[in-house]
Amino acid sequence: MLHLLAVVPAFALTALLLAIVPGQGVAMVLRQSLVGGSRAAFYSVLGNASGLIIWGALSSVGLSAVFAKSHLAFSILKYAGVAFLVFLALQTLWQLRKEFGKFDYSGGAKTSFTSAYRLGLITNLTNVKAAVFAVAFIPQFVPKNFSFGLGIFLLACVQACVSTAWYGFLVSVVDRASVFLARPVVRRSLTGISAAGILVLALGLLLTSPR
Repeated sequence: MLHLLAVVPAFALTALLLAIVPGQGVAMVLRQSLVGGSRAAFYSVLGNASGLIIWGALSSVGLSAVFAKSHLAFSILKYAGVAFLVFLALQTLWQLRKEFGKFDYSGGAKTSFTSAYRLGLITNLTNVKAAVFAVAFIPQFVPKNFSFGLGIFLLACVQACVSTAWYGFLVSVVDRASVFLARPVVRRSLTGISAAGILVLALGLLLTSPR
């Protein structure tokens, strides 16, 4: 367990970077907060965190069976993850030609606990960035002398906590920043930051050492 605890700080920083990068999850939280209020937004944040844990559980079950004895398969997944993130970054940069970029929070909000929680859960489970992180990133942080499947799941729980803390902070300040975030130039800037953040994640994955 001490070996896993040693990698938690670096992993938590990586998970925080992923949460900060504007995208599908951030747009959902902002929309919920601006239209439905902070309580509805927090319900959706809980749903988002549940989605991260589900992705981690699925990754731990599947990858622990497939990659425990195959370094080649693990490396293939790693480079496939890098390629996908680079594609996602370029796709995000392409959105800069639009007035609002890719960062958009238009649409309605869900306010009851069940509907808001379900919105956050579905948003995360349909988020390819979350899937790639669970499948390609989290396994890279599991120490060699620690249970692979359990390590993936525990780190996914850490990611859920980090994501909840960041989104909770975002909800707490969104009322003061709503006018600022509504500006097209700001949202286009966030789109550019999103692309840069995804490229940083891709580089981090590329430089990680195999198990």
